[in-house]
Amino acid sequence: MNFIDLFSGAGGLSEGFIRSGFKPIAHVEIDRAACNTLITRAAYHYLKKTDNIKPYLDYIQNKITRTEFYSLIPDNEKESVINLPIGDENNKIIFDKIDSLRGNESIDFIIGGPPCQAYSVVGRSRDENRMHGDSRNYLFKEYAKFLEYYQPKYFVFENVVGLLSAKTKEGDSYLQMMLNLFEEKGYFTEYKILEAKNFGVLQNRKRVILIGKKNGKKGFYPDFEKIEPNVTVSEIFKDLPEIVAGSGNFYTTRYKPYNGSYLFESRIRNGLDFTTQHIARPHTEQDKGIYKLAVKKWENGHQRLNYNDIPAKWQTHKNKKAFVDRFKVVAGDLPYSQTIVAHICKDGHYYIHPDIKQNRSLTPREAARLQTFPDDFYFEGASEKPSRTAAFKQIGNAVPPLMAEAIANKLKEKILND
Repeated sequence: MNFIDLFSGAGGLSEGFIRSGFKPIAHVEIDRAACNTLITRAAYHYLKKTDNIKPYLDYIQNKITRTEFYSLIPDNEKESVINLPIGDENNKIIFDKIDSLRGNESIDFIIGGPPCQAYSVVGRSRDENRMHGDSRNYLFKEYAKFLEYYQPKYFVFENVVGLLSAKTKEGDSYLQMMLNLFEEKGYFTEYKILEAKNFGVLQNRKRVILIGKKNGKKGFYPDFEKIEPNVTVSEIFKDLPEIVAGSGNFYTTRYKPYNGSYLFESRIRNGLDFTTQHIARPHTEQDKGIYKLAVKKWENGHQRLNYNDIPAKWQTHKNKKAFVDRFKVVAGDLPYSQTIVAHICKDGHYYIHPDIKQNRSLTPREAARLQTFPDDFYFEGASEKPSRTAAFKQIGNAVPPLMAEAIANKLKEKILND
């Protein structure tokens, strides 16, 4: 079964569908760094399929350049990643590219969700216009054009919970507008709030997942078995070497001994004897002082640090009433962490490592593990130079692959039963 992924980001949703046996025909994404990540991952899957993974391992360990690595990959694999904004200006070009890639094959699924900032409760609270007039509010109309053109059996549309309450300036519900439009295109759509922590992901992440079925009738939305690993968040740190702020390695990090099973069962560890991008941000002495306060407060009674509790000499924000939890420990003794969001690319204050000796924020690899990206998944920058910021942004915007795989498996069952 073939799919195309719109607004792909780094491809977390796609990764889950590929694991389930679906075949990607194309990914469409506006961000150059994310497109490079998608090409690198497409190359990985191609080489794995041809039983020749060594060039990929050489590349992510910096033994060969990206140019050298990409030269080993067929053009159609690289061309399957389309770096264009979706909209009237480019849709015809995108359709033509996808049509040349698929040949006579059908598109059975469309997956992906438009950028969520316009529907986000936080985004609306911070914007003086409540995000009214933001063009991203209406990207679902572009999504519908792809449904109309390709007529897939199903679509999967992911977005933030804020979508349920987002309204136009006139008071109309964006969600209802979506449902009506998708129905016009021939798709009955159902939706639920799905929680990543119920899929074996060690993260408190809620998302609205809309599933549309061509000529569908009520009651097709899958039921998912609840998976709750008997581990805490500390599991994702256990086999990674301790590093301090400003240290680590973009390319090769060898594991410490690990006697657990979660990292293998979740497919985070998948056969390699190393991982990449375990490199910590440098932090100012002031930030490191605040991080220590936050960790001590958690260790001594499970209390979160309130911004107003920080010594006055370290307070740099005038607003002391909103977002007072802007410094937050990723508590290793809880069953799941706070939600990983794209803001992690700006600073690490909301994602403080629980080990006071390391005294730093999370690395990209640690954040990726909380999202259940496999350790061999490499996040690219816009240029050949690696970028921690670009990696964080892609990780924060992604759908956890473990959750995506469960959704794909259930939909595959539905199709086979039909």
